[in-house]
Amino acid sequence: MTSTLNTTDTHHAPDDPMPLDEVDLADNDKFLDGVTPWRMFHTLRHQDPVHWQPEPEPNHGFWAVTRHEDIARVGRDPQTFTSTKFANLEELDDDQIKKRASILELDGVRHRAMRSLLQRQFGQGVINEYADFLRGLTARTLDTALAKGTFDFVADVAADFPINVLARLLDVPPEDNQQLIDWGNRIMGNTDPDYADVLLHSEESEQYRDLPFRSPASLEVFEYGRELARQRRGGTGTGTDLISRLVNQTPRDGVPLSAQDFDNYFLLLVVAGNETTRHTISHSMLALIQHPEQLTRLQEDPSLIPVAVEEFLRWATPVYHFRRTATRDVELGGKRVKEGDKVVMWYASGNRDEEVFGNPYDFDVTRQDNDHLTFGKGGPHLCLGNLLARTEIRIMFEELIPRLAGIRLAGDVPRVRSNFVNGIKKLPVEVTLA
Repeated sequence: MTSTLNTTDTHHAPDDPMPLDEVDLADNDKFLDGVTPWRMFHTLRHQDPVHWQPEPEPNHGFWAVTRHEDIARVGRDPQTFTSTKFANLEELDDDQIKKRASILELDGVRHRAMRSLLQRQFGQGVINEYADFLRGLTARTLDTALAKGTFDFVADVAADFPINVLARLLDVPPEDNQQLIDWGNRIMGNTDPDYADVLLHSEESEQYRDLPFRSPASLEVFEYGRELARQRRGGTGTGTDLISRLVNQTPRDGVPLSAQDFDNYFLLLVVAGNETTRHTISHSMLALIQHPEQLTRLQEDPSLIPVAVEEFLRWATPVYHFRRTATRDVELGGKRVKEGDKVVMWYASGNRDEEVFGNPYDFDVTRQDNDHLTFGKGGPHLCLGNLLARTEIRIMFEELIPRLAGIRLAGDVPRVRSNFVNGIKKLPVEVTLA
């Protein structure tokens, strides 16, 4: 199942906001056209910013939190809104949670201890050490893609670049890159029939209920990671690759990683950073094509690119939402949320909140004070790889933009069928080189 985007801007302020009784954030088909989600979010922010959204069985519904202020409040208060009952919409029993929990599904001391294992590897000092590598890699990626004249920007640039970075961080051979990309597609695209081995909540998916995203691809990722762990185990723990750090260190709380902890941590590394950076780069390029005057501004003044990166991140919002669960009865946005209710932070909506962003539907590469929610704002679950992602995106466009005399769409732009991943499958472009 696919849908297309034309060359018009699909993030404009809706002139026909969706009637509230037609809003359905649980319907993945409504996220295919690149227009309907923004109509729904606009209606919710203005009419019912903490909205009870029914869901089909086996789920029981959730509170959709769509204003920036409320989203930030939920994200900053893990005592009231916990991650430990799962971070996605799927509802799990205690046994499933125990088997599938990653650092996304932890709070408190254990969460901080697990993050600390790799915190330094994603810190500014280490990222700076990668700058020359990243710039050289970007140049090679662009040399190969741009020479074609007409190509798929997703496959040849947006997916190729971050997966090469991931391969370097994991210290795995580049010939494994396509396999890593395919695993990410199959796992994160678990509601898209073009990607999923079995669709989430299908009868067939029950046999995979204990696996992340109910995806059989998770088993392949586990097997791959376990072999890497076997090869790296027993080192000093000072190796720069992420696997060596995971298998040769003990978290600060003194509790070693179990085999299951490692499996889930490794899977998160494989799919999370690669997928989100890829989709941000794709959305950013599409936005520059749709707003050529903004591309011209960056061509004329490349010093604007670091500021533009924040607008790229706000505009793209590659993850639509994350979920929390209320630990007690609480008032939120004028609604009474009950203990055990799912509370879902819709980052994409918060990133278009008129109370925070002037003209939020304008794509503006000079936007200042860009207080976007893309990485999770201010809470303990702030994206571990946010500095790396920012650096990758900045270097990509610093290298790409000066090479372009012109770029236009050369075909349809299908999107991932998902209310979780805001993804572009293909972005066919034709370029003229400077």
